[in-house]
Order: sequence, then structure tokens, then C-alpha cells
Amino acid sequence: MTRSNSARLPGLDTLRAIAIVAVMLYHLESFLPEKMTAAAQFGWIGVDLFFVLSGYLIGTQLLRPYAHGERPSVRQFYRRRAYRILPAYLVVLWFYLVFPTWRESPVLPPLWQFLTFTVNLFFVDFSHHAFSHVWSLCVEEHFYLVLPLLVILLMRRPSLRKTVLVIGAVVLFGICFRGYELFSLIAPSGWSGRGVSDDFGTFYYKYLYYPTYSRLDGLVVGVTLALVRLFRPGWWGWMTRRGHAALILGLALTGFVCWMFRDHGMADATKVAAWGTVVGYPLLAAGLGLLVVSSVSSDGWLSRFRLPGAELLATLAFSLYLTHKEVAHLDRKYLPSLAGARDAKTVVIYAVTCLLAAGALYGLVERPFMVLRDRSERRRTEGVDADMLREPAL
Repeated sequence: MTRSNSARLPGLDTLRAIAIVAVMLYHLESFLPEKMTAAAQFGWIGVDLFFVLSGYLIGTQLLRPYAHGERPSVRQFYRRRAYRILPAYLVVLWFYLVFPTWRESPVLPPLWQFLTFTVNLFFVDFSHHAFSHVWSLCVEEHFYLVLPLLVILLMRRPSLRKTVLVIGAVVLFGICFRGYELFSLIAPSGWSGRGVSDDFGTFYYKYLYYPTYSRLDGLVVGVTLALVRLFRPGWWGWMTRRGHAALILGLALTGFVCWMFRDHGMADATKVAAWGTVVGYPLLAAGLGLLVVSSVSSDGWLSRFRLPGAELLATLAFSLYLTHKEVAHLDRKYLPSLAGARDAKTVVIYAVTCLLAAGALYGLVERPFMVLRDRSERRRTEGVDADMLREPAL
């Protein structure tokens, strides 16, 4: 597969565009028309889709050298990740620190938590914290830090059995951890929080939803797809020749998990919702993984059709992720007509302003640093925009 072909897969663009739109709808749900809330309430799934995409794309980058009898450069990998993520992230963080008006919430966690990407591990109450959505970037950063070291360790003596055991152990740990934490809380004896100030919702997000060790399923599924693609080409060919089936099964499984999560994070969570928390994340990751397979297949609808605007949204995904909550906050603050309004006009205003802000961050920070990185590596920079779609920041 050529460089350009691997970079310009419309199915992956479509999935990334869907993921960022879903995340934005979820965060802005209370300001959108009521007709959109039914879909927006499940927008959190967009983060899990980003996890699967990251696992697949980053796993492919790290594992491809081994498929050719070489070893990846861990130093170069970390360097490329730093160029990809840190400039835009630090610029947005600087805005949070210097301009209080920029904050969508007056409370900002300590700076050291943002600089060490540990906001999701030292949680107080994200519902009242500015820049709260950075929790998922923290998960990604932990993944980027650990995966190269794990790959080097496992590839010293590669073994299918050992690889399957590691993958299974990570998934099983997540299931057991969430089960242990959750079922003791919804037992007939009733709710008893970890602390006086912890209600059920706070506990759910603090101990079950945000911590990295509880949210590895999507990343593991993505890496598994990369392993199959590179080291089991026969299996991969069989899967990618069935794009329609992968799409239908992926949508069905994702829909089933949405049903399981219909009471997601609520204090009166049903037993079905509890089981959704315990086993729903790996099932959701599997369903989204099937969508990724369909997006790169030879006959799937996702791989054959370009969704209008998907390439633009995919390109701006990281900048949109970093800035959309703050921009919407500024819209409501400085455009009085939006106060209490939940109509189509507000959706258009949010969309346009968020895209403009993301475009500015991309054009002034993201892309220039990627060009600088490629020049320092003496690589051609003409295809930097396409390259960025193969190097997810989220």
C-alpha cells in the first residue's frame, strides 16, 4: 500500500468525523434542540471510537517495522508524539491559565496535573472543573507511553499464545475491576460512597469512567486489529472482504451496548446498566472495531463513500476536541441571544464558531509544528495534512 493510499482512507475520515461530532454533541447537549438530545446523550461513545482508532493506527505504526524484520525507534516515536500533541495542547492550556474568561467553569485543577497528564487519576469533581474533557487525552498519553515498551518486551520472543494472554488479561482486568467496584455499591445493602462528599455519579466517573486502567478496552481492540493486519494477513483479508457484514454487526453490537447503557452513571442504575458498565466497554470496543474493519475493507459502504465534510472534520478533530467547550462557553457569554435558546440557529452558531477556532489552532499551531517535525527529520512536508490523519492525537 502506498503512502498516499494509506493516508487517504475515506472510511477512517468518516469515523473520526463521526467521533468528534458525537463528543461535541454530548458536551453541548443541554444547549441543543430537544430533538437532538436523544442522539447527544450517547455522544460519549465518540471517545471510545477515538480509542479504537488510536489503538489501530498507533499499533500499526509501532508494529509495522517488526513485520519487515526491523525494530521501531522508541525515541523517534515519543518525539513524533510530542510534536503532534504538545504544541496545541499547551497553547490551549495557556489560555486556561491566563484568561479566566476562556474557562467554561471557574474551577481549574492544579497545573501539575495537566502537565503530567494525570487529571483523570487525581479526580475531584469534573462536573465543576474547567478543561475536564482532557481526561481522555490523559488516557491516550498513558497508552502512548506504555505501548512501545510493551511491544519491545513482547517482540523479543514473539508468540501468538503470549500475545493473546496479554490482550485477554488486560480486558479481563477491566471487567473484574469495574465489577468489583460497582456491584458492591448497588447491592441490596444500599449506597455507601467512598467518602461523605461522593454521591453515586461522582463515584461512577471518579473510579469507573475516567481512570486509564478502567478504559483500555478500545485501545486494546485497536491494537489487536493492527496485529491481525500485520501478522495474520490471511485473517485480515478474510475480515476486510466482508465490509458490509462488519458494518452491520458493528452497528448492531454498538446499538446493543447503547441499550445497556441507557441508565449510564445514574444513581438508580438498573442491573442491565450495571452489567453495561462491567462488560459493556469491551463489547462496545468490539463493535467499534468492526466499524474500523468496515472502514478499511474492500467492499464496505464506509470505505467506498466519502461523507461530505468528513475530511475537514477529521483534520480538525484534535483542535475541535481541545476548544469546543470553551468556544461554546464564549458564545453564550458574549451573544446574549443564545441565552436559553435551543434552536437550529444556536446549532449553526456553535458549529461555525467552533470550526473557526479549531481552524485557527490547526493553521497557527498544529500544522506548523508538524511541518517543523518533518523538516527536522528531512522528510517531505507536502503531505503533512494527510499524515496527520494517520497520527491520531485522540
